Amino acid sequence: MRLSTKGRYAVMAMADLARNGRGEAGQARAVSLAEIATRQEISLSYLEQLFARLRKSGLVQSVRGPGGGYRLAKTAGETVVSEIVLAVDEPIRATRCAAHSSPRGCMMAGERCITHNLWEDLGDEIHRYLSSVSLEDVVLNRTRRAPTVADVGVAA
Repeated sequence: MRLSTKGRYAVMAMADLARNGRGEAGQARAVSLAEIATRQEISLSYLEQLFARLRKSGLVQSVRGPGGGYRLAKTAGETVVSEIVLAVDEPIRATRCAAHSSPRGCMMAGERCITHNLWEDLGDEIHRYLSSVSLEDVVLNRTRRAPTVADVGVAA
């Protein structure tokens, strides 16, 4: 499984936008990419490329003029992390095969490798998790799962 810097940086930038895009009285304010670049230590030109894709996917809105920049198109609670990752063309896939619908597998003879289903299931689980986490969850640090009985060592 490989989540590239495109996906990670897009989520970092969107979380920054969610946190810093709240102005007075809860009104959304535009945040410049230069501000995000400085705070998150991401190249401005790289952010410009990512935000072009995020805007095209309808996740952010651009604001022109003095005080311009970007703001979230939906609330932080309505924006899920998987949308962001997919918007920057990062398929969440753990297999080495080209796609789910590909009739050919990753092996030379065209079959799927013996561990294909394991990695495909992992990719599906990652996608499910990222689809369950909103930007608001990230900003409020609510991404940790609740401990289970097994985690705390309580006998059943």
